[in-house]
Amino acid sequence: MNHYFITSDKDSKKELSSVLNETSKAIQEVFSDDKAYSGPTPYELRKLICQKSILPQKGLGWDAVFKSLKEKVLPNLLKTSSTDYMPHLHSPALIETIASELIISTFNQSMDSWDQSPAATEIEVDVINHLCRLYGYDKKSDGVFTSGGSQSNQTAIILARDWFCNKVLCWDVQKSGLPENFSKLRMYTSEISHFSMEKSAHILGLGYNSVVKVPVTPQKKMDITTLEKLIEQDKKAGNIPFLVVGTVGTTDFGSIDNIKEIARIAKENNMWFHADAAYGSGLILSQKYASRIDGINLCDSITVDFHKMFLMPISCSAVLIKEARDFDSLTIHADYLNREEDEEDGYINLVDKSLQTTRRFDALKVWVSFQVRGKDGWNNIINTCVENAAYLYEKIAQNPDFEVITKPEISSVVFRYKGKKDSDEINKTVRRKLLHEHGIVVGQTVSDGNVCLKFTLLNPLMTHQKLDELLELILKLSEKR
Repeated sequence: MNHYFITSDKDSKKELSSVLNETSKAIQEVFSDDKAYSGPTPYELRKLICQKSILPQKGLGWDAVFKSLKEKVLPNLLKTSSTDYMPHLHSPALIETIASELIISTFNQSMDSWDQSPAATEIEVDVINHLCRLYGYDKKSDGVFTSGGSQSNQTAIILARDWFCNKVLCWDVQKSGLPENFSKLRMYTSEISHFSMEKSAHILGLGYNSVVKVPVTPQKKMDITTLEKLIEQDKKAGNIPFLVVGTVGTTDFGSIDNIKEIARIAKENNMWFHADAAYGSGLILSQKYASRIDGINLCDSITVDFHKMFLMPISCSAVLIKEARDFDSLTIHADYLNREEDEEDGYINLVDKSLQTTRRFDALKVWVSFQVRGKDGWNNIINTCVENAAYLYEKIAQNPDFEVITKPEISSVVFRYKGKKDSDEINKTVRRKLLHEHGIVVGQTVSDGNVCLKFTLLNPLMTHQKLDELLELILKLSEKR
């Protein structure tokens, strides 16, 4: 390559255009069929991809590297936009958000201080304000974009801990560290909630023992009666309940905890209530199904992931909080970055409310796609995914060869082939055969000790006919086993 960057120089623009056009053409050529995966096993793929050195003494140049990229890498990447891809909460990317990613990468804004991201900062602030209204918060609320649901949850847990210690224990964690009785702090969450709860507790010095896992009902929702009992038991034992996390769309089942009841319990016990709505937050854009997350405005904080139901490229998440002042516990000033005199003159430095310093301009993807699709477009996308899951559930429930675990509330369906013997091994084998022989990627999980298959239906291009064909293929592979 003759240029480092795109500049005002005409030749640099020409070179960038050539590289982008060549790359775009190569990407499009990969989409010659509808398979989600090309099929190689881990060992086959490892042998194909591995290089003697990725840092040669003399650079190979763009053409040589691109040839390797085109021949070995692109054909073996997962095509998440294929209707044959449905294993995880891992969505296809809308075309306008791919264009947004090009803008984000080209201009490389850093979202920590205003002078590193002037227009980008103003857009993120505007997007956050609109999101707060969308989820029912008033003008006292605020939020920030994060790297994903785990970081959004961790941010909320930090704010919950500091709020509780300040308001209830009269202890300033920001200045003095954890209080002496920190080992007695307790947070409550569903036994099938996201693992970021335990990971956050560890990182914050509270440890796994501070996380009380509440059993779930047969519908995979947090058992409210048991939650109340566990809180009361901990109080009697001298422990200190400070936080309850409701899951609005569990990772495997898409089940939604009883938001209003958890909000009542949290309020009665002077606890922070966080909603991990990384998955289920997308329902807010459905006129028909938004009622399934009624009461989400009662939460003190909400995790919203845009790289799940909102169909945006990784990464794109946000944490919203009801009271903006609770972000104060993350604020610290540096003379080189977020000077107080600048902030007094209207320069917004978003590092004041983020765990990250350098951070991507991910808000642009939301800003663009919300306007491109509008309320009607998003309503259709969300409704299609929810109704595909409802259709699949009914089809499986009517088939005696399958067992479906629970009725979906969002767009995930967990089920299993229930052969007379070795059904766990059959389900495992079927998933591998789908992956390597048919290019179809489905999920695998465990429910009540049994190995299950999982369809996570985030693609609005999925049809009922395609779902019927997939079930027929799974049954055929199961019976051959």
